[in-house]
Amino acid sequence: RAREIHESLRDGVDPVAERQRAREALRSAVSITFDEAARTFLEGKRHEFRSRKHVLQWENTLTTYASPLLGSMPVDRIELPHVVQVLQPIWTEKTETASRLRGRIESVLDWAAVSGYRSSENPARWKGNLEAVLPTPSKVRTVKHHKAVPWQEIPNLMAGLRKREGTSSLALDFLILTAARSGEVRQATWDEIDLEAGLWTVPGERIKSGRIHRVPLTADALVVLEAAPRFHGTDLIFPGPSGKAMTDQALGKIIRKLGWDATIHGFRSSFKDWSRNATDYADEVSELALAHVHDDATRAAYARDELLETRRALMEEWARYCRGGAADE
Repeated sequence: RAREIHESLRDGVDPVAERQRAREALRSAVSITFDEAARTFLEGKRHEFRSRKHVLQWENTLTTYASPLLGSMPVDRIELPHVVQVLQPIWTEKTETASRLRGRIESVLDWAAVSGYRSSENPARWKGNLEAVLPTPSKVRTVKHHKAVPWQEIPNLMAGLRKREGTSSLALDFLILTAARSGEVRQATWDEIDLEAGLWTVPGERIKSGRIHRVPLTADALVVLEAAPRFHGTDLIFPGPSGKAMTDQALGKIIRKLGWDATIHGFRSSFKDWSRNATDYADEVSELALAHVHDDATRAAYARDELLETRRALMEEWARYCRGGAADE
């Protein structure tokens, strides 16, 4: 063996470098690129996502920002400087996107480690790692609130809205009365409605939390549904002219025609502000009405049958207020 090494040296071959090249070749044979890891990870997790749209959000974020630098790199070669190079250009300009991107890169590299393709620490981890290099997101992120109609002006807006005809006006009326998100209302179908029980069951794929949300329907909301015509060829309650779900723009157009500078989502803020300022209901009641499940109090309320009847009483007061009545009448 010694003679072979000496002969190799005389021939200009470095045996140490040769062994290193052999190890590198072996490593490459059992490694995969970041893009390959991301595709396999997403395929395995596909059933956990709320919808195809959620999967596309992951794919688009990784493809747009991570793939140009990391895509063709073996996952075991990715280190902290590489991740910083991906995140730094958008960290202060698109902080929310960058923060989500960091978490998604971390998840892909965690999968790679568990699958045997990495053995070193995850360079996309925040705690004790990237937090020493990048500013905390909450310190640089500018929170943009949705423009909302002041809750004190809601009765005036509703009075104008109910003078208008058309499916878009009915949809906006229903949205305000239920404090629901735009997509939940625009894609609502008749089979989700129990008129007798006064209940609207929104499937989890249309709820941000990913879980079924039951909405108690007030007498006013049922009146809106009674006024909504049934359209041939679609089960949508508020279809657009094409028979498919109407757009956000259609609802926004109604608001502008009524003379208000506000967003569709802003009506949820109006409802929340009204509940806090004009009623004595506990905060978790309105949080459940908004399908917010993000703290211990709200999760505990879910364990108590979602406070459904308490929420029904709250929504009846909201409907009465929208008609021009006070909350405590």
